[in-house]
Amino acid sequence: MAEQHQKVEIPRVKLGTQGLEMDLAVDATKLADVIAINGTPEYVRASVEASLRRLDVEYIDLYYQHRVDTRTPIEDTMGELKKLVEEGKIKYIGLSEASPETIRRAHVVHPITAVQMEWSLWTRDIEDEIIPLCRELGIGIVPYSPLGRGFFGGKAVVESVPANSFLTMYPRFQGENLDRNRNLYLQIEKLAQKHGCTPAQLALAWVLHQGDDVAPIPGTTKTKNLDSNIDALKWKLTEEDLKRITDVIPVNEIAGSRTANRLAHLSWKLANTPTKEKKTVS
Repeated sequence: MAEQHQKVEIPRVKLGTQGLEMDLAVDATKLADVIAINGTPEYVRASVEASLRRLDVEYIDLYYQHRVDTRTPIEDTMGELKKLVEEGKIKYIGLSEASPETIRRAHVVHPITAVQMEWSLWTRDIEDEIIPLCRELGIGIVPYSPLGRGFFGGKAVVESVPANSFLTMYPRFQGENLDRNRNLYLQIEKLAQKHGCTPAQLALAWVLHQGDDVAPIPGTTKTKNLDSNIDALKWKLTEEDLKRITDVIPVNEIAGSRTANRLAHLSWKLANTPTKEKKTVS
């Protein structure tokens, strides 16, 4: 008899207060790359126009500033994005790795629909400032790397990290740090067995249970992993379950910083922008 796969209903998540409901059909793309970050109005417009051509669409549902340009006042960047909303080329605006100050200032120019930040069982530093701020302003939260850059998938634990893997530049996957972090993985693995799921599914379920305004975006190149990630929606965790999961991954016992040294300057903690100079009337 063929194995029957239980159908999983994928919920629509409301992000922000402007009406965006996020599902698998939402077009979301980003402004800037990690090498050259440019938030000037000219670059913003050119990037949106280029994205529209590449995607062959009339508008983009959700457009992120991928990383904050700390040389350009956020008001300038947001001002151009606001114009593009008014022109119908983008519908909603998002920020990624933005500081609390930058989020507040941006939101004054035009409502921010979503903020994309790294958030997982072993990266929780946004919980003190960013999460409360987003909820105060009605901004949706889109956690990237909800599986700890694949750590909770287990491959880096049971196998050695290939020398040519991009993971080798992240301190948590290096040498003694990885050896220490393996012990944490083993704890979550035991807990996952009790829940009848994989460690990755339990880690993803934990993120999914952080609120109705949370829409994690786990990345994968394999269909089987996509199916496994979707199945994480099956697990309904109680407050006691969530506490137990959190307790087995103490943030003060995680070895290594979350960010590669050469990318540390792109962290949200350093993502303030210059103050917008007010024009004086002579």
